[in-house]
Amino acid sequence: MTDYTEGLNPPQKKAVLHSEGPLLIVAGAGAGKTKTLTHRILRLIDSGVEPQQILAVTFTNKAAQEMRDRVFQLLPHCQGSTLTMGMPFIGTFHSLGVHILRENHALLGIPRHFTILDKNDSLSLVKESVKAKGLDPKLFDPKKIRDAVSKQKGEGMTAEKYREQTGESASDFWKRTAADVWLEYEKRLRAEGALDFDDLLLKTLRLLRVDTAVREKYQDLWRYIHIDEYQDTNTVQYELTRALAEKHQNICCVGDVDQSIYGWRGANIKNMLRFEKDYTGTQTILLEENYRSTQNILSAANEVIKKNTMRVEKNLFTRKSAGEKIALYEAYDETDEAYFIAGKIKELISAGVPAGEIAVLFRANYQSRAIEEAMLSADIPYQVLGVKFFDRKEVKDTLSFLRASLNPNSTLELKRIINVPPRGIGETTLKKIVAGQNTGSPVALPAAMKKKVADFEALLSRIREHALHKKPTETIKFIIKETGMEHGFSLGGEEELERLENVRELVTLASKYDDFPQEEGMVRLLEDAALASDQDSIMHKNEQGGLVRLMTVHASKGLEFRVVFVTGLEDGLFPHRSFGSSDTSKDHDEEERRLFYVAITRAKERLFLTSASTRTIFGSRQVNIPSEFLSDISEELIEKEERSGGGGGKVIYL
Repeated sequence: MTDYTEGLNPPQKKAVLHSEGPLLIVAGAGAGKTKTLTHRILRLIDSGVEPQQILAVTFTNKAAQEMRDRVFQLLPHCQGSTLTMGMPFIGTFHSLGVHILRENHALLGIPRHFTILDKNDSLSLVKESVKAKGLDPKLFDPKKIRDAVSKQKGEGMTAEKYREQTGESASDFWKRTAADVWLEYEKRLRAEGALDFDDLLLKTLRLLRVDTAVREKYQDLWRYIHIDEYQDTNTVQYELTRALAEKHQNICCVGDVDQSIYGWRGANIKNMLRFEKDYTGTQTILLEENYRSTQNILSAANEVIKKNTMRVEKNLFTRKSAGEKIALYEAYDETDEAYFIAGKIKELISAGVPAGEIAVLFRANYQSRAIEEAMLSADIPYQVLGVKFFDRKEVKDTLSFLRASLNPNSTLELKRIINVPPRGIGETTLKKIVAGQNTGSPVALPAAMKKKVADFEALLSRIREHALHKKPTETIKFIIKETGMEHGFSLGGEEELERLENVRELVTLASKYDDFPQEEGMVRLLEDAALASDQDSIMHKNEQGGLVRLMTVHASKGLEFRVVFVTGLEDGLFPHRSFGSSDTSKDHDEEERRLFYVAITRAKERLFLTSASTRTIFGSRQVNIPSEFLSDISEELIEKEERSGGGGGKVIYL
């Protein structure tokens, strides 16, 4: 038997050796939680637990892939293989939902190859629903309605129940209207054979609640459950976890209340705080030893977060040296701030720090503009965490051909690709085709147009044949060639050639799925593409250290860098004051403090904090006072950076 506790500290060993009953691991930033979870899974298997009885769930594909790779590399009989039957299920909450829904699609009355709508496609369908109800999208913002629907689904609400709860008073008018649009939206989802992101969890939970046989099947299948980032779970994820763990109670949840920063999208910090009440006999283990940062950085983080009251008390420490002091630069304005950052980055790169080991974090997206200008002026290679690979038009088009071939009911996919590349099928013809789909009646078209439509349908039929019987790489190559995309892009300019490179990169990506059974590989490719997060989109060359990363603090969670700049530390910007009602102001303030804590703990060696005395926001220049967070850090931990000149004199705060 292999000793999977070797190299672990005492609390980590304790967590790995625990097997039966509920376990809560409170893991501070950089405390080796992934290693602990991985070794716990390996020890369970080594002690006789069947691998397929283990479930591990996290929030991003990147985190799931990292855990999966570690487990499979260390399991002797798994090396060189992919995730198949007889292996632990390691994935995201959404991929877990997809897995359960596909296995039980007949019970739910949905197609096996249902389409997963991303946010943009979901918004398009909501907009159609608004119009179908005779409403003006300019007056009833589809995005606002979509976000409201998403929030309600995350709380476990259905459209029918929501409509029942709305009254007939004038004050309930917007809710009543949103409910009517939501009902129309659900009708269109069913017609499309599609589910949105929230459905993947909500429908899974409802299935487990109403079908005892299905619930017991998965309870007995996954006897040992692991949930990572438990502090980020919303109501549906919390209930889904409880439904699966209810029978055997062998649940291990890992998280850090101090890093709960997604309250605005439904995450409920109380899920973790009440874990010990939910699961009788819980053993709680604190992981406080940090393997990432210097002690000065950790001391600052500890001082900042101790002011919060909704937390589990802990104190991060490291065996590393104290390290350099935290640098603080008080800029005159956002331009001065940006040029200071660019200048320091130039110095760091010259001193041998790889550009990819440097990150600039900001609270609000608009802050990146001034920083980008300074980076361009200094000729520093950078990347703003922006458009996901799977959001690029040419990539979405390619995958839409695949989805449309498998789900003929999806008019959204049909609309996207019927003229990609242009094949002369106009809007009127498209409406007739969609009408024919909805009624099941043949479409009356001129002979020439009928041939174009027939050719298009034949193309989808050939793609479907490939998808069901060939490897994913062969199918993607077939789509690129047979649709005419490859030929069209190759004749274009630099932008078109870049699009061609992107669809070819999709072939490379698809190769990861070639070892799965044919249809399963294709299904997994579509799932991962639909469920990819912002962090999953960081470019490969970035991981090789080529570009400085510019991103919001929210986007930085789960990442680490040798050098981190945290910008805009002014009252009203960070902590942010523009949202949050008075009755939740304490919750909001504590979440802002947790966000700053997350920002600090991304840094391994150097941490720079910057603020601006004046900043132009929405065209108006305003004088700022420094963030309250700065006063939380002991003066002996901070070293002030001097201005290089030309930025103006001393600022007097009134």
